[in-house]
Amino acid sequence: MTSFPTFPSLRRRAVLGWAASATLAPAALQAQTKLPRLVTVGGAITECVYALGAEAQLVGTDTTSLYPLAAQNTPKVGYMRTLSAEGLLALKPDAVIGTTEAVPPVVMDQLRSAGVKVELIESDHSWAEVQRKLLAVGRGSGREAQARALQTKLDADWAATQQLVAQFKGRKPKVLFILSHTAAVQVAGEKTAADAMLRFIGAQNVMAGFNGYRAMTAEAMAAAAPDLILTTTQGIEAQGGIDKFWSRPELTLTPAFKTKALVQLDALELLGFGPRMPGTVRALHQRIVLA
Repeated sequence: MTSFPTFPSLRRRAVLGWAASATLAPAALQAQTKLPRLVTVGGAITECVYALGAEAQLVGTDTTSLYPLAAQNTPKVGYMRTLSAEGLLALKPDAVIGTTEAVPPVVMDQLRSAGVKVELIESDHSWAEVQRKLLAVGRGSGREAQARALQTKLDADWAATQQLVAQFKGRKPKVLFILSHTAAVQVAGEKTAADAMLRFIGAQNVMAGFNGYRAMTAEAMAAAAPDLILTTTQGIEAQGGIDKFWSRPELTLTPAFKTKALVQLDALELLGFGPRMPGTVRALHQRIVLA
């Protein structure tokens, strides 16, 4: 005699079937959701991608994207100022995020014509620049909520750092920033990332009075009389090491030379204006101003 399931057993099966469907639904929905493929142009913008946990969406970065270490293993699209539309389009990105000061406008126009979403962040060497970068990556990666949450945390860290700097009432050290990545050694005036960082840490830029970068000369060094030299780790390496760096005759005319007062830091961390900036400013304030 054939037996049929009772009503309670049918109900149990229905409940179990619904539960299984509910369990599988998020996974199935996630599988159907296509996360945007990103190309980032600018080391600090790439840092933001990693800070938001969106690194799996990176299909390409520029050669300045060196932090974190994993970023060095991403496909490279070249230097930020010499990009080609063909190379970028070959990676099939959904979005390209860069800065207005570095990315060739004609290349970006070609990308837009091909249907790629392009977002360029204005570089004005401010905390707002860091905010814009993070929120742009949040939009481009489809992680706006995470970006807002991280921004709130970073804003609090930045406010605390600036309060710490403001508490110092002593003499501001006279600091000279030297850019020496090539044989043409330059010093930083106003409206540069280096000048902004010196102001943020509570130091005095001895080259204030002109905008941009200029060649380092003996006359300028003698007149500026910096207490300390700030430069990049890459610049020291390009000059052949610390001893070779100090052997430049222009530097012998400065008070900094007498004590070999030198602070070096990775270029991206120092000048990139990325999510590490609050910690970088705090550390430099302690090393340079409070030392």
